[in-house]
Amino acid sequence: MASKNSFDAGATLRVNDVEYQVFRLDALNRTAGVNVSRIPYSIRVLLENLLRFEDDRTVKASDIEYVAKWDPKTAAQEIQFRPARILLQDFTGVPCVVDLAAMRDALKARGANPQLANPLIPADLVIDHSVQVDAFGSPNAFHENALLEFARNRERYAFLRWGQNVFDNFRVVPPDTGIVHQVNLEYLASVVFSDHSKGVLQAYPDTLMGTDSHTTMINGLGVVGWGVGGIEAEACMLGQPISMLLPQVVGFKLTGKLAEGATATDLVLTVTQMLRKKGVVGKFVEFHGPGVNALPLADRATIANMAPEYGATIGFFPIDNVALDYLRLTNRPQAQIELVEAYTKLQGLFLTPDSPDPVYSDTLSLDLAKVVPSLAGPRRPQDRIDLPCVKENFLDALGG
Repeated sequence: MASKNSFDAGATLRVNDVEYQVFRLDALNRTAGVNVSRIPYSIRVLLENLLRFEDDRTVKASDIEYVAKWDPKTAAQEIQFRPARILLQDFTGVPCVVDLAAMRDALKARGANPQLANPLIPADLVIDHSVQVDAFGSPNAFHENALLEFARNRERYAFLRWGQNVFDNFRVVPPDTGIVHQVNLEYLASVVFSDHSKGVLQAYPDTLMGTDSHTTMINGLGVVGWGVGGIEAEACMLGQPISMLLPQVVGFKLTGKLAEGATATDLVLTVTQMLRKKGVVGKFVEFHGPGVNALPLADRATIANMAPEYGATIGFFPIDNVALDYLRLTNRPQAQIELVEAYTKLQGLFLTPDSPDPVYSDTLSLDLAKVVPSLAGPRRPQDRIDLPCVKENFLDALGG
């Protein structure tokens, strides 16, 4: 179904002689009398989603106007969000495929077309949680473990092969590939999606729901996504939106650069401690400021991955030149990288050193140069101790 386009946001973006339909956020500056640049980057992604799916039934013009007039302090209003894709891990994903197979059997028993039960948006199932380690300490250990995994779970893999062959929009990543979040970061995430699902070639932000709490790792690459339950993911696969309250957004401004000897682990422990103290449950956290440019993508992904530990729904880093460099490093097609750059710059989703700070619900700031090596745990990452103070704290714990 085509968007109603009440705000005259439909436009064309041409990249490498390919034309894409897009829904321009800056059109709202004129048609809704707002200033989109004051909206947090993560909320701009939600706003584009509403513009693209406006239909007067689930997404009304009043919903779009509410988000476009971003008020960080007002009571939250419910919106309908449709992710671009679904990410499944094996423990929670296999039951989703079983349900789809059962739906096909039910349709066939009623004399209906069983192919009507099909994922309506792309879904990737990455097998990693159930993998066991039997062999180790030898050059052939990886190969031996992979063979044992396939032999041990032959029936399940035959079922998943069947699912991959008969379902549209469904792929399975085998168990000898890697951990789901790293596979998502390095291979699956397109950052900007393009498809013909609505009769025209559209470009829009890559977003996802994943059946794992640490799906948030992908936020480090400028992709909005978080973990949900299997039932919610399955509903999205079948075309249902996620009903959610428009979240408050905590802006976390980073300045400076990490000192020599300080690691991403030290940084994420410091960030986790600060955010746990602030209280960010049910909120988005968005990292911005000149210090972001000093963080490599791996460090951003580490911080984003820890969102469940500091309690936020997501810990989001906007797209910038570092993200584009990462796409090149991981061998994404050049045409895709150029689309990502052109689209995000057109939509005001690209972070530069001189980008104005959005208006946030609350703020925090950290000079990266002040992050020091630290120790935390074993179960509570927010119980962080600066490394020079470890001996003193240990002696205090012993009472002497």
